[in-house]
Amino acid sequence: MPVMRGKMRINEPMSRHTSWRTGGVAQHYYIPADLKDLSVFLNRLPVEEPVYMIGLGSNLLVRAGGLAGTVIAVHARLNDLRLVCLDQSGGVVYAGAGVACAKVARFAAMHHLTGAEFLAGIPGTIGGALAMNAGCYGCETWEAVEKVQVINRSGELSMRLAEAYVVDYRSVQRKTVIDDALKAEWFAGGYFRLKPGEEAVSRQTIKQLLTLRVKSQPLDKPNAGSVFRNPPGDYAARLIEMCGLKGKSIGGAMISAKHANFIVNMGGATATDIEALIMLVQEKVKKETDVALIEEVRIIGEAGSHE
Repeated sequence: MPVMRGKMRINEPMSRHTSWRTGGVAQHYYIPADLKDLSVFLNRLPVEEPVYMIGLGSNLLVRAGGLAGTVIAVHARLNDLRLVCLDQSGGVVYAGAGVACAKVARFAAMHHLTGAEFLAGIPGTIGGALAMNAGCYGCETWEAVEKVQVINRSGELSMRLAEAYVVDYRSVQRKTVIDDALKAEWFAGGYFRLKPGEEAVSRQTIKQLLTLRVKSQPLDKPNAGSVFRNPPGDYAARLIEMCGLKGKSIGGAMISAKHANFIVNMGGATATDIEALIMLVQEKVKKETDVALIEEVRIIGEAGSHE
């Protein structure tokens, strides 16, 4: 029988693993050694055990009551990054779910491939980018996806073409509905088909995007990126600012004065503070503009006061 080679932690504070730097504890927190070890681990988990797969925790709010079940941390573990093929039409890059998006942008540029530069502006991992079709500066992850590798609850690995999914703005759903808990899937990695480019041009584009990000986003305070999806034909930040909510705070959480679609931890913010501020924004924007803002961040866990 294969031996599990990863590390298990009990009652792990999720404030250590989310970019908001707050949140409750995870009952179990597993760091797999690699993809093969993750497969073994999943295969041995009880069927009824809740599972949460996370990368850098940059799009995640864990409620104060914490998480019953197991969190699996794949950042820097599912870290395979390689050039699959290269020809006159471009090339294909494979990136594991635990690879930071910015690393993929630089890797593609180094191999004279273009189309991945925007990934430098996404502060998460490829797994999260695939799961939510992350995007910025007019580009989205699935525009370049050729196929994906997935791992299911039983630890089985499969390949699926991009055509197997319905992809929309910040939404990715498999066309075939999965009603078996043991067949629930997570992205283990993605194959990205990119066009030929010049390394110097790509690196300059990456530099410009990062400069723009620093200028427009409150990166000096813990945050989770854009809190809300942009509604059709509009911007969440514009609506929030129009409602006079810039600078509004609850406890240690504040709507950034630099970018209204960011909530920052000013120091000591609890997950409860942040979620309350999210709800306040939704209520006021709905009341004043009749637009229902949908969260882009993922909120998980139980309500409570154990932070």
